[in-house]
Amino acid sequence: MSKYTKEDILRMAEEQDVRFIRLQFTDILGCMKNVAITVSQLEKALNNECMADGSSIEGFVRIEESDMYLYPDYDSFVVLPWDHATAGSTARLICDVYTSDRTPFIGDPRHVLKEAIKKADELGYKFNVGPELEFFLFHVDEEGRPTTKTHDKGGYFDLDNVDLGGNCRRDICIALEDMGFEIEASHHECAEGQHEIDFKYSDVLDVADKVMTFKYVVKKYAQLHGLYAAFMPKPIYGIAGSGMHTNMSLFDKNGNNVFYDPDAQYGLSDTALHFIAGIMDHIRATTAINNPLVNSYKRLVPGYEAPVYIAWSASNRSALVRVPKARGKGTRIELRSADPACNPYLEMALCLLSGLDGIKRGLMPPESTVKNVFDMTDEERERDGIKLLPSSLEEAIDEFENSEFIKDSLGEHVYTKFIEAKRKEWDGYRKSISQWEIDNYLAKY
Repeated sequence: MSKYTKEDILRMAEEQDVRFIRLQFTDILGCMKNVAITVSQLEKALNNECMADGSSIEGFVRIEESDMYLYPDYDSFVVLPWDHATAGSTARLICDVYTSDRTPFIGDPRHVLKEAIKKADELGYKFNVGPELEFFLFHVDEEGRPTTKTHDKGGYFDLDNVDLGGNCRRDICIALEDMGFEIEASHHECAEGQHEIDFKYSDVLDVADKVMTFKYVVKKYAQLHGLYAAFMPKPIYGIAGSGMHTNMSLFDKNGNNVFYDPDAQYGLSDTALHFIAGIMDHIRATTAINNPLVNSYKRLVPGYEAPVYIAWSASNRSALVRVPKARGKGTRIELRSADPACNPYLEMALCLLSGLDGIKRGLMPPESTVKNVFDMTDEERERDGIKLLPSSLEEAIDEFENSEFIKDSLGEHVYTKFIEAKRKEWDGYRKSISQWEIDNYLAKY
């Protein structure tokens, strides 16, 4: 049930001198789109009468099926904190996409996540998620185009007098709080120019919406500070890339964390172990969603803390799935492979459905990996049944395409359109000539 009514939103818009509203939605590849309307059209939008051209959106529909309706989520109404011009304020509403016959559009990533949530609800579960998004702040050139020149020489948890992005990060946190986020931590990450801002976990739909809003706000405030915020997984060779560690927990209808069992090994219930096993069982197929770019696989290499091997651990960070120390209501599992270029609606839907599949099938994971997986020999990893994640987008798409679980989870439309887009991306990359090739071959051959 919505906390706001249509009358509430119309009243708040008038009280806060809102003149423009951005109706936001997300395409299959995880890019935010929007239609801007004036406040005179707000009631029309709240009555689900505003339309968008779906044929112009990546992975949506053909031109002969282009008329699509935007259904605003009333609870997403918020005034943008940076946009208070003399001509009035700007607000936003996150929308679901509907077809011309007023049915939910099966290619809308938010709809895919809502369908996954229904399946969890049928089993008596509520899925909570807490993501940790990393990003870089870079200088721009004279024409305002992003460079890969970092703004500082800071390191992990460095103070603001070393971390020159501290003021920008501070303004981002304030803006996010103004928009309803509860910010838990903000700090410089291990690479130069790299940052992380963590916000409180919540139910999965709310969090997926917040991930899209987070990226929007971070990019806006970087721009206001004369910088560029990049969520590209690996923008600079030789230093750490950016991840989106995804912390997950399941609660029952009584508000109990069903991952916690104080009498079990590691304090983890069988349900938690089944969920971990489901994540691991489907991870090679879901990697194309978790790590959707050619560049994503430059991050998934040994030496930079990003996982490469399919293992889980109750103690160390080298594994794909880690179990943080907190117990009781804080018991959760952390998927460490995903990166911030992913579509959060699809990534979180597949995390949930993978885990639920593990629960339904009663899957159990192998023993928790105690040793640093990267320090193990090939023989030790083979003995423990530890396999590799896909090492390229091409390999990941092959796994994705061959998975009936993926097709059933995402639906035929998203499944097909995602493969088409990513095959095209890989083909473009495969045919391109990189600067590395010029540097290494041109003078030799």
